Amino acid sequence: MALGQLGRTLAVALTGIEGTMVDVEAHITGGLPAFVVSGLPDTAVSQAPDRIRAAAATVGLLLSQLRITVNLSPAAIPKHGSAFDVPIAVAVLAARGLVPQALVAETVHIGEIALSGRLRPVRGVLPSVLSAARAGARRVVVAPENAAEAELVDGIEVCAARDLPCLVAAYASLARGQGWPARTAPEEGPGDEPEEASTVDLADVVGQHEARTALELAAAGGHHLHLAGPPGAGKTMLAERLVTVLPRLTHAQALQVLAVRSLCGLPGEVRSLPTVPPFVAPHHSATQAALVGGGGPVVRPGAISQAHCGVLFLDEAPEFAASVLQALRQPIESGRVVIGRATTTVEFPARFQLVLASNPCPCGRAFGKGLDCSCTPLMIRRYTAKLSGPLLDRVDLQVVVPPAGRVALGESGGEPSALVAARVARAREVQLARWSRIGCRLNAEVPGTVLRRTPFRLPPPVTRSADRAVDSGTLTLRGYDRVLRCAWTLADLAGRTVPGADDVAAALGLRQRTVAA
Repeated sequence: MALGQLGRTLAVALTGIEGTMVDVEAHITGGLPAFVVSGLPDTAVSQAPDRIRAAAATVGLLLSQLRITVNLSPAAIPKHGSAFDVPIAVAVLAARGLVPQALVAETVHIGEIALSGRLRPVRGVLPSVLSAARAGARRVVVAPENAAEAELVDGIEVCAARDLPCLVAAYASLARGQGWPARTAPEEGPGDEPEEASTVDLADVVGQHEARTALELAAAGGHHLHLAGPPGAGKTMLAERLVTVLPRLTHAQALQVLAVRSLCGLPGEVRSLPTVPPFVAPHHSATQAALVGGGGPVVRPGAISQAHCGVLFLDEAPEFAASVLQALRQPIESGRVVIGRATTTVEFPARFQLVLASNPCPCGRAFGKGLDCSCTPLMIRRYTAKLSGPLLDRVDLQVVVPPAGRVALGESGGEPSALVAARVARAREVQLARWSRIGCRLNAEVPGTVLRRTPFRLPPPVTRSADRAVDSGTLTLRGYDRVLRCAWTLADLAGRTVPGADDVAAALGLRQRTVAA
């Protein structure tokens, strides 16, 4: 081997769920033995030389007597995680002439290397492969446990190698024109099992006819929902059944959901595309970083991003820290969350449906006349103040869930989720046909300026109830737009082409309820 030889391959540096292609260059020359990595590596990347040297020695490839310099370009982008182990090792092998340079130079490598030389799975393979495919890559090499996840991306060849010797042998086979050796299927894990049919159904909810109507309205138009009522009234049951009436995820939505899940779950657990929208219900002790996203040197998505294209349910919402609840305001409006750091800015998708559930007071008995309530007026005021006006102003539907009486127990149950889901799907088809020209899918996504201008502006006799609420100060301009959006959804569910005065009045009524009403 001639000293001064250069090896090169490709890797992906993730920032959120977006990735940047990285040129991994390895240079071997004479001099004192060393193994240096440059290009803004974090601690995990800086420790890669120790893992690679030990793994290479285990399989009979001695690197300890060489002076190796590795550069990760572009150097201005921070590099995080052990997924750079395999590309660094392959670049070094290419510099030594053990793998064909022409083949590895155009191949993306993702994976961690164990001291035994085995390739280990890592997080974030799906968003990495998606980014590589968009950048024009045609082949990616991953650990066997990550292969199923990588194969979810169309238009890219996925190759797997069990360890370094297998990787070298596979490239030799590829150079001879024999193709990459077929891999053996990995042992089945939790991710291999198909999605089970939901065991919950809207028919399980007895009574609560107004809350069921609000739930269907929220599902049809993508509206946010606040359920207020005493304990045991069925608020959690209703929220859990919202995903049963939502349409199944499209292929593009499923890829986005899995891209976020790939960054949060165990390495290698993502193996199939989901069809059911995610339902995320964090505990009220969750921190702002857990809900919105954040963390240490590697920014991780929070619960709102994990609920992307699905439902975020905050049970006992006033028990969350006030700062945590206020952090929801910007993502609710924009459908994304932006987390700033000194060296980078990370963006995650966060287009979710928010469902809040709250009691009337800390003890939960301040309903109706509230004779059994043991809370002082100051306690109730502090409790309800957690759900601030600016936050609730962004929630389209605010309904009361009263306690179900004994009569409700004798009911046979309401409509099943399948029937409601069919109506929701038809209403969404109408909305897509109406708003696709402006880039929107649902009524909840339509800007208020569009609804207040021709040809969608409703005549004054139709909007009179909402206009009076604005004049009296009980409805903000943001709330006015949200009332119009709900009115359009009510009309879509009823099969009407344009909302009427009753639709606007009903939408306004579903927004201005209070627990004491």
